[in-house]
Amino acid sequence: MLSRRRFIAQNSLLAFAAFVPTAKSKTYRMGYSAITWGGKDEQAIEELAELGYKGIQLRANTYGKYKDNSAALKQLMDAKGLSLVMFSSGNVEIDPAKKEANAAMHLNHARFVKALGGTSIQLTNSLRKNNVPPTADELARLGVAMNEIGALTKEIGIQATYHNHMNQYGETPEEVDALVQAMDPKYVRLLLDVAHYHQGGGKPAEAVIKYKKVLHSLHMKDVECPITGNTNPKSYKFVELGQGNVDLVGVFAALDKIKFAGWTIVELDGVPDKAKTPKQCAQISKDFLQGKIAYQF
Repeated sequence: MLSRRRFIAQNSLLAFAAFVPTAKSKTYRMGYSAITWGGKDEQAIEELAELGYKGIQLRANTYGKYKDNSAALKQLMDAKGLSLVMFSSGNVEIDPAKKEANAAMHLNHARFVKALGGTSIQLTNSLRKNNVPPTADELARLGVAMNEIGALTKEIGIQATYHNHMNQYGETPEEVDALVQAMDPKYVRLLLDVAHYHQGGGKPAEAVIKYKKVLHSLHMKDVECPITGNTNPKSYKFVELGQGNVDLVGVFAALDKIKFAGWTIVELDGVPDKAKTPKQCAQISKDFLQGKIAYQF
């Protein structure tokens, strides 16, 4: 017979557990971007596999190296149990004189991705000119250009996604919203970068809920702002998960709420502390995910 005190304690734990998302309840998958390794993709594949990540994002530099030998790269990823979950395809041009060549570039990247067993490419856009926000017409034209590219890649089974970004046309939440409204979800879906969205003035957890119908994937990223020791209140740098200001716990709670079933991709543009290695940074983010988010690798 259980004592009354022990009975109450056990039932309290069961009641608490019912409201806490467990690793088994996670519906999303976890990948990692190779950008931190600065082009050393083979090393990134090796080390990310050792850490237990199951997906990898590669960049356009990989196309230049392996476009004529995609089978070798696929064999390397397959051997390490890594799937290509996203490919950084580059900027989208709205200049009529450049649009055709730009679309051809993205289509070539999409063919490369398909050969690697991937399903998605990431589109970004031009830098802001003299830090001037884009006009409504420029945002609309960007939406049209992305839709045109997405229609081309869809024909070969590759999904185009739009990545919001600081210092580009989609910096602020209002700009992101204008682009989402201009996107045709049959051809382009949203890759939400939570750190860029936060730094641009938005609340990424709210964006997850708002854009759940067009949300394809996420960049899980953190940002320190202002940078410690920097007198500029707007200074910022990207850091490992849990080391910055982004409400990542809130973001993951929102993903649990909508039962998001796509890929979340940890991204860190570069090693923030030169005394660390890319692998050590990836381990720090993994520790955060296991400890704070209860994600099981």
